[in-house]
Amino acid sequence: MGRDAEVIVLALWADEVMEPLTRQDTERTWWGHFAPIQGQWGGFGFGWAAEFEKVRNRTGLLKHLESLAWPCPGSVQVLIHDQDDDCFGLWMLHDGKLVEVDLPRTQRIHQSAPPNQDFAPDPGYLMRTDLDHPVPEPIPEELRDPRPAW
Repeated sequence: MGRDAEVIVLALWADEVMEPLTRQDTERTWWGHFAPIQGQWGGFGFGWAAEFEKVRNRTGLLKHLESLAWPCPGSVQVLIHDQDDDCFGLWMLHDGKLVEVDLPRTQRIHQSAPPNQDFAPDPGYLMRTDLDHPVPEPIPEELRDPRPAW
C-alpha cells in the first residue's frame, strides 16, 4: 500500500540516541532512516526527519522510538504527516509510551478493520474540523484495527 508520510523527531540532547537511526538497518521492523534537520546557520540541534513511502515500511517505528534511552524524555515530540492528513499529528512520551496528543480543531478518522491480517494496519487520517468539509461519523473503537499502524 502506498501512502507517503513524513516523520519529524524533536528531542533535546539526543544526538547519540538518534545516530543509529540515521543509517539503514535491516534488523528493524521499519525501513528507512532519519536525517538531521539543518538550520540556516548549520545545525538545528535537536531534530531529525524521515520520509516513508509505504505503510508497511513504518510499522513498529513508534514502538522502536519508545524503547530508546532518551536523555530528556519529556522533550521527545514526534510529528507525523501521512499523505491523507490535513496537518501533522503530534505524539509525546507519556508513561513511557508514545501517544497521540489531541490537537484543537482536529480529529483522527479511522477506517473499519481490514478483513484479515494480509492488510497493513491503517493509521487513519488526521482531519481539521474547522475547514469547509464535512467530518465523517467516527468508527466505533471495537470495529477499528487494534494493531498499531506506526
